[in-house]
Amino acid sequence: MTGLKPEYFRDTDEYFLNMGPQHPSTHGVLRLELKLDGESLKDLTVHIGYLHRSMEKMMENRTYMQIIPLTDRLDYLASMSNNLAYVMTVEKLLDVAVPERAQWIRMIIVELQRIASHLIGVGTFVQDLGAFGTPLLYCFREREKIISIFEEVCGNRLTYSYFRFGGVAKDVPENFTQMVSGFVRYMRPKIDDFERLITNNIIFLKRTKGIGVMSAELAKSYAVSGPNIRASGVQWDIRKSEPYLMYDKVDFDVPVYQGGDSWDRYMVRIDEIRQSLRILEQAVAKLPAGEVNALKANAMRYPKPAKGEAYVRTESPRGELGFFIVSDGSEKPYRVKVRAPSFSNLAVLPKLLGGLKIADIVAVCGSLDLVMGEIDR
Repeated sequence: MTGLKPEYFRDTDEYFLNMGPQHPSTHGVLRLELKLDGESLKDLTVHIGYLHRSMEKMMENRTYMQIIPLTDRLDYLASMSNNLAYVMTVEKLLDVAVPERAQWIRMIIVELQRIASHLIGVGTFVQDLGAFGTPLLYCFREREKIISIFEEVCGNRLTYSYFRFGGVAKDVPENFTQMVSGFVRYMRPKIDDFERLITNNIIFLKRTKGIGVMSAELAKSYAVSGPNIRASGVQWDIRKSEPYLMYDKVDFDVPVYQGGDSWDRYMVRIDEIRQSLRILEQAVAKLPAGEVNALKANAMRYPKPAKGEAYVRTESPRGELGFFIVSDGSEKPYRVKVRAPSFSNLAVLPKLLGGLKIADIVAVCGSLDLVMGEIDR
C-alpha cells in the first residue's frame, strides 16, 4: 500500500451479511441478517421459520395420547421436560391426582434431563468459541450416562414419550435407584474437572466476560426465563415459586448471578447441574413404593376431558415452558398453545449485540442456549 495517494483510502460502507441458516444438527436452523460497519454490528434482524412444522395445528388434529410423541420434538434436547408439561396440563383438565411414586419418578427423570440438556448447552457453547474437541467430548461422555439410564427406563435415547396421563408408562427398573445414585457419585467430580478446564480459562473469560450484557429490566420486559434471567440477577424459578411434583419436599438452591453477561449465563448452568445432583440424591432416598399410574389403561390411552381450558407451566432447562389447552369434550383438543422459553430468549438477542463484533455474536447466541425446535413450532 506504500505510495498510494490519499484518495485511494475511502470510508468503509455499511454492508449486510447473512449468518446462517445453520444446519439443524447445530443449535438449529437460524438465520441472522447482520448490518455491519467493518466487523462492528450496527443492526440485526432475526429470521426464523426454517424448521416450522405447524406443530400446534398438528396437535389439534391428534388424540391426546397421540400428541405425547409430538412434544418430544419441540425441545428435542429436553424431551422428558416437554412430555411432563403437556401431560400435567391434560391431567389438570381431567382432574387426576398422580400417585406419589410416579411424581418422584417424574422429578428424578426431568432433573436427569436438565443435566443432560445443560451438558449439551455448555459443551456446544464452548465449542462455538473455538475450543474444539475436549470440552464437548467430556460433556457428551457424561450425557451418555444419563441417556443409558433413560434407555433402561423406557427403551429410547432421544425422544422418549415416557410420561403418561396419571403417571408414567411403566415402573422403573429394579436397579433404577442404584443407577441414579451411581451417576450422582460419578458426575460430581466430573463437573469439577470441566470447570478447571474452562471456567477461568483466560481465553474463555475474554470471549464471555462483559459480552452480551442483559439487565434485569431488559430480561423482564422480554419475558426471558430460565438460566438466562437468573444470570441477570432475577431469582425466578418455577420449581421454587410455584412448586410442582415433589420440589417442595427437597432442599436445593436457585443459582443467581448479577452480571447478566455470557459468562454468567454459562455459570448458572454449571451451578444448576450441581443443584440437580443434590435433588437427585434426595429424591432416590425418598422414592416410595406404590402405583405409578392413577388411570386404567383405557382411560390413559383415550382420555376425553370435559369442556374447559387449562394452563400449566414448568421449569424446563431453557426456562418457563407452558401448555395452554382448550377442550371441547372430544378425544382431540380444540386448541393447543405452547409457551416456549426459547422464543422469548431469542427475541431479546438484538438488544444484546449493539456495537459488538461478529465473533461476539457467536458467543452471545451460544450463551442463550436456544433450541429452534420449540421456536419454529
